[in-house]
Amino acid sequence: METFIPYIYGRNPVQEALEKSPQQIEKIFLRKGVNRHTVTDIVNSASANRIPVSEVPGSKLFELVGRVNDQGVVAAVSMADYLEFEEWMETLTADSGTAVLLLDEIEDPQNFGAILRTAAASGMSGVVVSKHRQAPVSATVYKTSAGTAGRIPIIRAVNLNQAMLALKEKGFWIAGLDTRGDSLLWDQTFDVPMAFVIGNEGRGMRKKTGEHCDFLLSIPMHNGVESLNASVSAGLVCYEWRRQRNE
Repeated sequence: METFIPYIYGRNPVQEALEKSPQQIEKIFLRKGVNRHTVTDIVNSASANRIPVSEVPGSKLFELVGRVNDQGVVAAVSMADYLEFEEWMETLTADSGTAVLLLDEIEDPQNFGAILRTAAASGMSGVVVSKHRQAPVSATVYKTSAGTAGRIPIIRAVNLNQAMLALKEKGFWIAGLDTRGDSLLWDQTFDVPMAFVIGNEGRGMRKKTGEHCDFLLSIPMHNGVESLNASVSAGLVCYEWRRQRNE
C-alpha cells in the first residue's frame, strides 16, 4: 500500500471529517485572527479526539493549500491507502450483489471526488483506477467526496485492460458506459457480479477499453445533448444497479 497525506480546507468539510472519521485527521491549522466563534465546534471536536490544533499565519495556509477559500481552517488528513489490484482481488467476493467501478482516465479531481461519494453511498465494493492519467486523491477530491474517499477501497491497477480480464476470470461481467451502447441502461438486468467502466470526461472510454467490455450501455439523451458529466453518468449507473438490488 502507498500512503499520502493531503489537506482539506473549509469549516464544513473539516467539521464533517471530524464527525465521520476523526481517526484520519492528523492535525488542524487555524489562521491567526480567525473568528473563534465560527470554529468552536471544530476546536472542541479536535480536543475530544486529541487532535493537535495550531494557530498559524495566513501565509502558512496558503503554503499548504494555495489560493483557495479556506475559511481559516485547514486539516492534514491521513487518507486511506491505495490498494494494489492483486491484493484487493484476493479479498473480493464475486456474487450477484457485488459491483465495482472502473475509471478510464478520470482527470478532473471534482469528478473523481463526486464519483467516490456516489460509489460509497450506493454500496460499490471498490473503485479501480489506472496508475496513469488519473486524478490523484487530492484535497479537492477529498472535499468533493465529502469525506467518503477514505471509506471505500480505491484500487490502483498498472493496466486497466488487464484488470478487466482478471475481473472476468473471477466471474464479473464488464459493462462500459458509452453513447454508442448496445442497450439502454434501464433495459439491462444486473443479476451477476458487475464492473462498470466510466470513461474520460472529454475523450470518453478508450477504444481498447471498450473492446474488453462484455457489452456497452447508453443513457438516453434528448434536446441535442451529446453526453453527461462523468460523475453524473456514474451516479446513474450506480443507482440503477442499487435499485435492482433493492428490488
